[in-house]
Amino acid sequence: MSPKGTTRAILSPALDLLCVGGLSLLVFIPLLASGTTDLLMIGVGTQAVLATMINMPHFMASYRIVYRSREMILRHKWASIYIPAILLMYIVVAVWEAQSSLFMVTILVTVSGTYLAWHYTGQVWGMMASYAHVEGTAFDQAERTLIRTSLRILLAWHVTWFLYTKLRDPSVVQPLYAVISAGTVVAFVLGAVGILRMRRRTGVFPPLRALVAWIAIFVWYAMVARDPNAIFWVQIAHAVQYLAFPIRVEINRAQGDAQSGARGFVQHMVLYAIVLLAASYLAGEFFPARAMDAVGVMFGADASKVTPVLLLIFVNIHHYFTDGVIWKISDPEVRKDVFAHLPVAIAAIPADRLQRGSNSRANSRVP
Repeated sequence: MSPKGTTRAILSPALDLLCVGGLSLLVFIPLLASGTTDLLMIGVGTQAVLATMINMPHFMASYRIVYRSREMILRHKWASIYIPAILLMYIVVAVWEAQSSLFMVTILVTVSGTYLAWHYTGQVWGMMASYAHVEGTAFDQAERTLIRTSLRILLAWHVTWFLYTKLRDPSVVQPLYAVISAGTVVAFVLGAVGILRMRRRTGVFPPLRALVAWIAIFVWYAMVARDPNAIFWVQIAHAVQYLAFPIRVEINRAQGDAQSGARGFVQHMVLYAIVLLAASYLAGEFFPARAMDAVGVMFGADASKVTPVLLLIFVNIHHYFTDGVIWKISDPEVRKDVFAHLPVAIAAIPADRLQRGSNSRANSRVP
């Protein structure tokens, strides 16, 4: 890793660009241009491997942050204790009810699907604000409003797409889906106006990494609009986009331990990777299977079939909530963890600047 202050990146400029959406653009744009309607193209086994290696680790990485110490757990009680307790109680009742009805299961699936839209679009804004911060610049209030409005339209599209593809009778939402699909053009224009406004105000465009994050989500949604099964690839792209940040937090904290030395740092990061992958395997494969067996004994085979799905939805919803809590850029501890490796003038922007005037990003999150 580069010494403190020598680079303005989360991992490195090239890795940042690939992770934030560059790699997905290199893969997805040719796929869309090919005209093929089957955008998944891989079997269930390969999906499981990729999910365990990439998607699930981004959940586990957020857990590493919120549960890393007693102080973090107590500081974020809703994320660490209350929300998971509420979800677990709900799942127990839902599994019991599944003997006769899937109503509660359906409700939780719907909550997860709609919350995902907020999570995806919120993360994109977090990427844009973060990489602008890394470059020592910021969006002003008008630019922020334009770009976030464009993302809110995409949020609405995602929710409508979810209903359109999951409802037994999609004709109920088809007119709304058509209108909001057309509205994505408006979303692109609004975001572009915000970007051009920053160019006119500052003399330069937003950082390329911020632009790529914004463009990428339009391409991601074009993928799932053509083939709903392509949501798998979008999940992978989203996870890759996310992982750079908890990895940077882990690097900064490990490098902050002066006693560990270079060898200790390498050992720490290798152990970190091994634990993430092991936890991902257990969370994705072992726990749902064992829970299914246990519930099968308690409630019968029919009820046990929904348990793996509900447990994975638990991980998803809990992650969405946790992510919105632990990455507030206005929190000095967050800035220290994420930006400690940056030039001092960038890493140590005071909280009052984040909370006032046209540079306000108090409600932004990283990522």
